[in-house]
Amino acid sequence: MTSYERLFIGGTWVEPSSSSVIEVISPTTEEVVGTVPEAKEADIDRAVAVAREAFDSGPWPRMTAAERGAVLARVAEAVRAELAPLAELITTEMGSPVSWAQMAQVLAPSMILDYYAGLASTYAFESTRDGLLGPVMVRKEPVGVVAAITPWNVPLFLAAAKLSPALLSGSTVVFKPAPETPLDANRFAELLMGAGLPEGVLSVVPAGREVGEHLVNHAGVDKVSFTGSTAAGRKIGAACGANLKRFSLELGGKSAAILLDDADLDQAIPLLLPNAIMNNGEACISLTRVLVPRHRAAEMTEALVDHVRALTVGDPLDPATEVGPLVAERQRARVEEYIRVGQEEGAKLATGGGRPAGIDCGWFVEPTVFVDVDNSMRIAREEIFGPVLSVIPYDDDEDAVAIANDSDYGLCGGVFTGDDDRGLAVARRVRTGTYMVNSNIPIDFSSPFGGFKESGIGREFGEDGLELFLEKKTINLPAGYTPAD
Repeated sequence: MTSYERLFIGGTWVEPSSSSVIEVISPTTEEVVGTVPEAKEADIDRAVAVAREAFDSGPWPRMTAAERGAVLARVAEAVRAELAPLAELITTEMGSPVSWAQMAQVLAPSMILDYYAGLASTYAFESTRDGLLGPVMVRKEPVGVVAAITPWNVPLFLAAAKLSPALLSGSTVVFKPAPETPLDANRFAELLMGAGLPEGVLSVVPAGREVGEHLVNHAGVDKVSFTGSTAAGRKIGAACGANLKRFSLELGGKSAAILLDDADLDQAIPLLLPNAIMNNGEACISLTRVLVPRHRAAEMTEALVDHVRALTVGDPLDPATEVGPLVAERQRARVEEYIRVGQEEGAKLATGGGRPAGIDCGWFVEPTVFVDVDNSMRIAREEIFGPVLSVIPYDDDEDAVAIANDSDYGLCGGVFTGDDDRGLAVARRVRTGTYMVNSNIPIDFSSPFGGFKESGIGREFGEDGLELFLEKKTINLPAGYTPAD
């Protein structure tokens, strides 16, 4: 049981404005495993005011980039030092298999922190160029007070993805984690303060949607960085547009894995599957549409189904488990409804579709594969966010690309082939923000990540991720003037 009685506002644990409490419920045991105060509008107002003061008058924006980077480097070390307990905490909160959690939920965030710590010494925050009429200085300055809003599926990963570049920029942050996963957010805040983050720079305000809307619309917030559903992203984009507020959105996906007709299944399926049912299927980049050539459809489907049936489902704290429970009872109900709809629309279950035998507690769904799927079906078009795959046949490479692109989303994808050149040709034609050719690495932290179409606006990671939190300023200089270093 992990419980907090106060809110983390600007580096200080303070009394909340109300007695409302968020209970964190284990998706495995269905028992309460933690509590935190629920932030209300008054707490948001206080956090934004503290962040505003720290940005306008505090030391953080006025420190050198190297000094801010050094703080991030120390946080990365602190996260790695708690790899096992942090992974167990996140697994307890939301059900991610702990062996996967150690790598993706904890080690990966430390790598993000490391990348931005290193970028501090190489990125040009200020440069002078020859203008048309004289020398020009271009400065990249912090955007100001940032509202960072994240979902529950990879909570520490997304916190690091937003806070690392925002803090490196010199901005201050009000961070609203999902109410399902506030415990690791509070621990991350403690590690940041322990690494030397000045007071006022960061607040953590666990809350639901209504309070999140108050944060998004707050006049003291300069920039909103949001990861979550496309439906919520639309509302946030509209609100920010009405207020001429900067925003970036990393939203949903319905990504396609294309198995070309020359694919070696012994190599391709083990590369594909970890990115198809990662994190119990609760990942925006999951390859949930599996496209197979019609003349090899039976063979490829059988191989995929055999691998899915072999997945170990069970207690996510057991290192042998590959698929754990879904985050909440409502999420299981959502996934089960999609399974029902898929069958109503004419798709057939090749495996799964129910609840795993022998597990009487927890919000589990069997890893599921549908066949006889048409790309117009809801299970092929809507983000299910669970361990459900749809196998879709295609005629030739042209048809495969057309089906992959026939989606409202464009976040991720992959192609698996015996010919890397052929795979790259396909990759260049599929309209997604990130893509894999015979690879199981969907995200490189030094390179831009984000989506086409309804998968989002803006790019995280790499220099692009830092630039989301920077404003450009042009200073026209007198002829013959050379600025001092």
